[in-house]
Amino acid sequence: MRDPGLVETIHKKWLNLTHFWKEWNFKVLNFREMAFIRLDVRCLYAILICTAFGSTLSSNTEIKVNPPEDFEIVDPGYLGYLYLQWQPPLFLDNCEEHTVEYELKYRNIDSENWRTIITKNLLYKDGFDLNKGVEAKIHTVLQGQCTNGSEVQSSWSEASYWTSPQGNLETKIQDMDCIYYNWQYLLCSWKLGMDVNFDTNYYLFYWYEGLDHALQCSDYIEDNGKNIGCKFSYLEEPDYKNFYICVNGSSKSQLIRPSYFILQLQNIVKPLPPDYLNIIVKKSEDINLEWNIPEGPIPANCFIYEIKFTEDNTTWMATTFENEMYVTRTSNDSQEICFLVRSKMNVYCTDDGIWSEWSEIECWRGVRQEEILAFLIPFAFILFLILVITCLLVSKQKALQKMILQKTQEVFPRQETIC
Repeated sequence: MRDPGLVETIHKKWLNLTHFWKEWNFKVLNFREMAFIRLDVRCLYAILICTAFGSTLSSNTEIKVNPPEDFEIVDPGYLGYLYLQWQPPLFLDNCEEHTVEYELKYRNIDSENWRTIITKNLLYKDGFDLNKGVEAKIHTVLQGQCTNGSEVQSSWSEASYWTSPQGNLETKIQDMDCIYYNWQYLLCSWKLGMDVNFDTNYYLFYWYEGLDHALQCSDYIEDNGKNIGCKFSYLEEPDYKNFYICVNGSSKSQLIRPSYFILQLQNIVKPLPPDYLNIIVKKSEDINLEWNIPEGPIPANCFIYEIKFTEDNTTWMATTFENEMYVTRTSNDSQEICFLVRSKMNVYCTDDGIWSEWSEIECWRGVRQEEILAFLIPFAFILFLILVITCLLVSKQKALQKMILQKTQEVFPRQETIC
């Protein structure tokens, strides 16, 4: 038999042990929660300290670069072709040269758009309109190992350039016009300024890449002793380059404002008109129009042609790249077909161009039945008159010969001979 006292004693000890275990487990849980809370606070402190230290470290190690030194715009005397030049920025000893670039922006002052150039050089050249001011700015751009792969830019360095203004605007030349005739010789003309004295005269200077220095016109066009134009009889390879012109003036009593121009000569070419036009009209509806390519140095593939075609009372225009065109007659009874043509340089050889003069007109005229009758009747009448006159002359000639023969027999009668 079991002892009831022993069983009760064991049961009490079991209850005490269970109670102890619950209290101990609660204390362990509280301790863990407190440990986690303390760990969270310590982590927060660590994060704040690291962030502060990191920001201090990054601020102390931030990479900076200076703008280029001695940035300036230089005029070498080429009438608008300027040099933009600069020197490397200071404190670039730790960076290799190939990691240093320069971003250059420039424009004429009244322009809304900047031109942007990225370069590793210390010099850049370009053309500008010197009638207006020029402004430019540049900064240094670093990238590569010395910037840990990121891009670092300096502040901007700026420069500007103006020609020395002199004279009133009214003293400048007016209506400047330049034409490159048949890609062979250049002719520029202008009118005198509005507010100039009698002793004022103008002089033209020009330059393009390939010349050592600016040259003055050697063949002026004059009117009453005043220069009103210049003829360039020969220019050595000036095409597809900027052609810079300055026309200034001189007067003993006033200052004259100079005028600057930048041309592309291939854009102002005026070719000769085509010649030797020919019309071939067939009995069918086809008409063949032909002409010769204008003479001169312009390549044949650089032409475009405009044709003015007239059939009876109908006129229309057309363009073509070939020196031949086929058109269709509106009627086989067409009585008059005419056309003329002019030429111009096409978009494959130039950005723009000037149309030539129109060629001489070439026409084909059909023959009408009334015109045939009007021609045949007078011809038949004239032929009849010729025949009548011929017959009369022949008959008169025969009569005259007979009369002469009779007179001869009377004077010299026939004598009989005796054998």
